[in-house]
Amino acid sequence: MAESIYKVIQLVGSSETSWEEAAKNAVERAGQTLRDLRIAEVEKLDMKVENGKVASYRARVNLSFKYGGGE
Repeated sequence: MAESIYKVIQLVGSSETSWEEAAKNAVERAGQTLRDLRIAEVEKLDMKVENGKVASYRARVNLSFKYGGGE
């Protein structure tokens, strides 16, 4: 059985709508350039505030993908 190695990176996604959308945006954008995405873990949620109102939602996401090549 072949062993697999995974790399974990941290991304911050944003959305004017929701935290869920912010996390989804981060994962889907990463999926445009990274292959073999495996697990996305939301680490932290926050909001950008402007003039006393929520301007956007942000999600810090740890994303793992298969590392290495040539399989």
